[in-house]
Amino acid sequence: MLPLSDDFKSIVLNRTPLIDVRAPVEFSNGAFTNAVNLPLINDEERHLIGICYKEEGNTEAVKLGHRLVGGTIRQERIQAWTDFISSHPDALLYCFRGGQRSKISQEWLSETGTQITRLKGGYKAFRNYLLEQIDASPKHFSPIVLGGRTGSGKTILLKKLHNAIDLEGLANHRGSSFGRKITAQPTQINFENALAYELIEKLEQGCPELVFEDEGKNVGTIYIPKSLAAYLAQAPRVILETPTLQRVETTFDEYVTQAQMMYTEAGYEAPLQAWSKDIRLAMERIIKRIGSERYARVCALFEDAVGEQKATGSLESYKEWVQYLLEEYYDPMYDYQIEKRAEQIVFRGSGEEILDYFSKA
Repeated sequence: MLPLSDDFKSIVLNRTPLIDVRAPVEFSNGAFTNAVNLPLINDEERHLIGICYKEEGNTEAVKLGHRLVGGTIRQERIQAWTDFISSHPDALLYCFRGGQRSKISQEWLSETGTQITRLKGGYKAFRNYLLEQIDASPKHFSPIVLGGRTGSGKTILLKKLHNAIDLEGLANHRGSSFGRKITAQPTQINFENALAYELIEKLEQGCPELVFEDEGKNVGTIYIPKSLAAYLAQAPRVILETPTLQRVETTFDEYVTQAQMMYTEAGYEAPLQAWSKDIRLAMERIIKRIGSERYARVCALFEDAVGEQKATGSLESYKEWVQYLLEEYYDPMYDYQIEKRAEQIVFRGSGEEILDYFSKA
């Protein structure tokens, strides 16, 4: 009998490599950390087999599958699995429910002398396990939420803490109206899977408290699972206080210097044009919140800075735009939100003071 495993916790803690033999369209909708898509059947083959299954039943669908994936195609797919296993001998195999596709793949590998364990219950069982761990996690740790005005350096501080979970990093977004990155955010499923991995690992390390950045219910288009979001909403707040000019420098570095570099590295023919277009779209999205007069002002500051960069190559003028954006848009909005949670604030201080506070907690 070919080996099966449902030791999902071990997979998480060991970051075990996984071979996902589902079709690419299934994989793109959601997969697991350290999983690679080496499908048994591709999207077109899956479509044809699905039609056959509906019209003629499972037996005929399986026969069609063997006809479509035979000869050279079969050998190529076995070779892809074998190559991956040679580099990752601890790899495991899965399909959607741990049924026919992963079993066939496992049998084909076994016939060539290569043994691999497949996940019992497949993707569905492992996914359910991860969701259950997210929902159950609030029973096992006390949360602390790190707040602070935009540009105060919360993410930088989080990276210095062994018991922090970076939700913005997992969501590939800076968590603000101008926080979209050039690379797409993960799917909601992939975010939840990665979050579950982080929670399981931190709790296994015995962290009694976990620190999260103050995000609200979502990070960009990604929503934090309801049970966790509700738990964090009631958590004590620690507020990072940073001087305005330092916040301007941090925001300038992220939103201008690093952002423009990303467009250049991504191979845009006109990176400045592409970046500035996206910034203009972001500014359009805040018109209702900032008001028409301040919107006109922030746009004028931005266009002056773009013109200065084109003329001299200098980015310095963007700092005036950044400071106006912070003081007229971000700060009032943040101050209103934090005032509503004033009773939850347990500490305020600089980065060093907060690190000292956490070390004594």
